[in-house]
Amino acid sequence: MSAASQIRADCAILCSVQQLGLPFGEAEAAARGPAEAGHPVAVAGAFYFVRHKRARRYLLRVDHDGRVRVTIPRGGSRREAEAFAGRSLKWIARQRARVTPPVLALDERRALRRRAEIELPPRLLTLAEAHGLTVPKVSVRNQRTRWGSCGRDGHICLNWRLIAMPESVRDYILIHELMHLRRLDHSPAYWRLVAAACPDYREARAWLRENGASLR
Repeated sequence: MSAASQIRADCAILCSVQQLGLPFGEAEAAARGPAEAGHPVAVAGAFYFVRHKRARRYLLRVDHDGRVRVTIPRGGSRREAEAFAGRSLKWIARQRARVTPPVLALDERRALRRRAEIELPPRLLTLAEAHGLTVPKVSVRNQRTRWGSCGRDGHICLNWRLIAMPESVRDYILIHELMHLRRLDHSPAYWRLVAAACPDYREARAWLRENGASLR
């Protein structure tokens, strides 16, 4: 099979899988509502094509889940985009090796999640007490699109993957959610609350931008 043919096959697989809607293990997320719905299943080796009228040339980008985005410029064709991707397979392999995180074994994931359930709620409550706040309910969940959330009723949900982060980054996320008990928005006033409670929050956000995708 030629490189272009393999790319077309990968695209066909990706399109069929996307119709499933949620990845394996996300049924409980669906039950919680659209705000926490998951992403389509990632298919190793899959390519997807995006037309961009401002692009001047064909472009490649490897996503954190290993999928390859191929940008088609104005006036470009799908066939030429496939050929371009086919000529770049060695570069794609190198990029995938850099960005695709190792897959944890099921027992390792279970152990980390259990540790998160034991350690994260007490730490959240400790920080809440330090800032004069009361948390009515804490849950640890398998969220795929967010690190945490705070409902209008004060219910704070935490992603179990926080347990794999540096402590300072983890504390920033906990404080981020706690400050929503005072302001349920992301206004400048809200960020002043965060800065007062966590002066190094910008460093934590930078760490998340750099490394967060590898934990998803």
